[in-house]
Amino acid sequence: MAAADLAVNPTVRALRTLQLLQEQPGITAGGLARELAVSERAARRYVQVLREADIAVETVRGRYGGYRLGRGLRLPPLVFGSAEALGLVMAVLDGHHAASDPDDPVGVALGKIIRALPAPVAAQAEAVRRTAAAAPDPAAARPDPAVTATLVAACSEHRRVTLDYRSESGRQWQSDVDPWGVVVRHGRWYLLNYAHRPRATRAYRVDRVSTVTVSAETFTPPAAFDPVAFLERHLSRGWEYATEVILQVPLAQARRCLPGALGTLEPLGADRTRLTGTTSNPYWYAEQLAATPGDFTVLGGTELQQTVAELARRLTAAVP
Repeated sequence: MAAADLAVNPTVRALRTLQLLQEQPGITAGGLARELAVSERAARRYVQVLREADIAVETVRGRYGGYRLGRGLRLPPLVFGSAEALGLVMAVLDGHHAASDPDDPVGVALGKIIRALPAPVAAQAEAVRRTAAAAPDPAAARPDPAVTATLVAACSEHRRVTLDYRSESGRQWQSDVDPWGVVVRHGRWYLLNYAHRPRATRAYRVDRVSTVTVSAETFTPPAAFDPVAFLERHLSRGWEYATEVILQVPLAQARRCLPGALGTLEPLGADRTRLTGTTSNPYWYAEQLAATPGDFTVLGGTELQQTVAELARRLTAAVP
């Protein structure tokens, strides 16, 4: 925020004071004065302005005392700079293509934030929201916000849930699961869990969960649980076509170049790596292998070998 703005507009100073209290709990009157370029007496006056607006500002006494926001009955207003507001709108547009829809929950929430911004900042944010064109991601599948919020809360509180689920083929069932975490991957939301009926770990698509009932029963999640690594491993297993590939690159380089969903990597000496996994889409699998910087040999399975050979033939024929 420019110093000239602070010098001209007392309201801007009060909002800047609120922002400093949010960013630096315990800031002193002297600290406020330096940031606002005013005297300590003036800084205390802006604190009083916030209190008169029913914003709870507590004074902490003692050697390390200062000001901090208290737990008042009203939430303090959010203070955004221009770059912050535009960054928020851009992030929402990037991840949610109904941000301008007044009937969509995200569109409604974003509209409330924009209406609370100062007019010059709000005008820029609203212009971006109304005019930016977002190309829909055909692979994205956004789940119901209420279902997602319930699952995230259950993960946080370690509460068992019962959910109604529909598979890609349309089969429906009910399952009692221990929800370990929720991960977003390439526009799709996954619930990582332990399902009690098959007694196995699962990764359910959240958009295929129709209802969730939270139980009073709790569980203990696995130690050192890595949700992203778990999902990558899960997505590489259980498909109909087995794969085995020898890569002529070191293990570290293979990990950097290949998505974890391809399968398990293990070193074969210093310069070679074995990749084993499964897939339901050999053509996609072959495309990922073609992007590796080194040579590779497909030992199995038959479907992947045939697909790689066909892809190589097409690419060779494309060169005059």
